[in-house]
Parts: sequence; structure tokens; C-alpha cells
Amino acid sequence: MTTILITTAAGETGRPMVDHLMEEGFQVRAMVRTDDERAQRLRDRGAEVVVGDLLDFRDVRVALRGVRRAYFNYPVGEGLVEAAVMFAQAAKEQDLEYVVNMSHIQSRPDARSKATQNHWLSEQVFNWSGVPVTHLRITFFTQWLLYISGQIRHGRYVMPFDADSRFAPITGHDIALTAARLFADPAEHAGKELTLTGPVEYSHEELAAEVSRVLGRELPFERVTVATFLELIGIPDDMAKLKHFEAVTIDQQEGRLAGVTDTAARITGRPLQTVEDFLDEHRSLFEPPRATKAA
Repeated sequence: MTTILITTAAGETGRPMVDHLMEEGFQVRAMVRTDDERAQRLRDRGAEVVVGDLLDFRDVRVALRGVRRAYFNYPVGEGLVEAAVMFAQAAKEQDLEYVVNMSHIQSRPDARSKATQNHWLSEQVFNWSGVPVTHLRITFFTQWLLYISGQIRHGRYVMPFDADSRFAPITGHDIALTAARLFADPAEHAGKELTLTGPVEYSHEELAAEVSRVLGRELPFERVTVATFLELIGIPDDMAKLKHFEAVTIDQQEGRLAGVTDTAARITGRPLQTVEDFLDEHRSLFEPPRATKAA
């Protein structure tokens, strides 16, 4: 039976990908950074869990030993290209059949964002390795709304981007299902760059209006600086995200995240989750705090 390695297996794409692949009859090895309750839930679902660091070559080699296919994903932060080099080398040593690599929709060599440029460089690394690979170029996740769920609970819709910049958000669940379908048929998709978006394009102001409609509350769009945004979501010292979000602001102004593709729907063979679907699934996270009675 084919074994597939899922990196960042406790994340927004990794968790559902594990489920989808196991439903398809694959054996799944889930790579996580920390052996915590999330890792235990993966074990409970039937996955083999390995704990390791994508920046530790020994860990990567161990994780890929005996694997035939693999999903490579790396968070916004330092070390992406180094991690890609290690992963591609270990994948080549193991003679992997196929890798699915997570990248950015605006991936390009002259990107303003170091993170985005590093995604482009990582694509090249996998191409040079000779391991069959598909690059998923992803737009903004719908999960961005979870970043500001605490603000929404208190009546604010806050983003660090222009009100009229356009994009078509896609859920981690739909990305995971798309990747699972790719793993089931590598020959059809290897060597391709696939741009994945959600089903509907919005401006940031239009998305705020849609969230207001679904939640039944008035949440006017409010733009803040990237630094203020990071403070509001509790990561004020994350310089990697600060620089990346500032660069993505310009990418959006240039229309690099605009547009809709049918790629994910075509590959999965079913409609993608809408913003309304996502909000309904996570509604409790967006509800206002209950008022407490005075003593």
C-alpha cells in the first residue's frame, strides 16, 4: 500500500488532507513539530505520526524513509529554501514517485516579498531535483477570517489591505481535497503549476459586507497598518509576517491575487466551500461575547 507523507500535518491543510487520503485507502505518515493533543488526534484517526523539524536533514530523511509520495508545506518565516533543498534531496534519495508543493499564487523571481520569492526558488529546487512535482499556487485562505475572529466578536472587521483589492478566498479543506485527488493520480498532474482560488472573487470591502450579511451584524471594513494588525492578532514581533504582508499589499494593488480559476472544483469534482459555508462551520468563533449580569 502506498504511504504518503504529510508535512505540517496539524495545520489547516494537513489535518483534512490526512483524513481525505485515509478515506482513499492510502497509508499516511503525518509529520508534526510537537507531539501534542493535535498529534494524538492524528494517531487516533489512524495516521503514523513522526515528530521532526523540516530544517533538520536527519529528521527529514527519517520522515521520508519508505514513503512514495509527499506533501511539502512550510509556514511564512525564515528557512523555506533551505527546507526545500533538504526535502528535495531526501526525496531524490528515496526515489519518490511524486511531491505536491505548496506555493503562492503570486510566486515569481522578482517578488517584493522574500517569502514569496522563496516559494519561487523552492519551486525551482524541486524542478531541479528531478522528482515529479506539482506546484500549488494558492491565493489567500478563507482561514484569514479566523485571524480576526476576536475582532469580529467585538464588532470590528479589520484588515491591513486596501478596501478595493480583489481576491477569491479558498478554504484549507478544499486545498486539502485537491491535493488528495492529485496524490491519487500523480501521472496526470506531475510537472504542472496549478493556480487554486475559491469560487467567488471579492474586494476586501465586499468580503466584509458578506461576513456582515451571513453573521447578521454590521461589520464595516476597517483598514489598519500591518504593524497594528499584527498587534491585534497577538503576534506583534513577527517580522517575517510584517514584511510579507506589507509586500502582499502591493501585490494586491497590482492585481496579482485577482481572478477566479475552476481548477480546484474541476479536480475535486464538487463545488467549493463558500464564505458562507466557512462562517457557518466556524460560527461559534465569530459570535459576540455574552453579556454577564451584574452581581
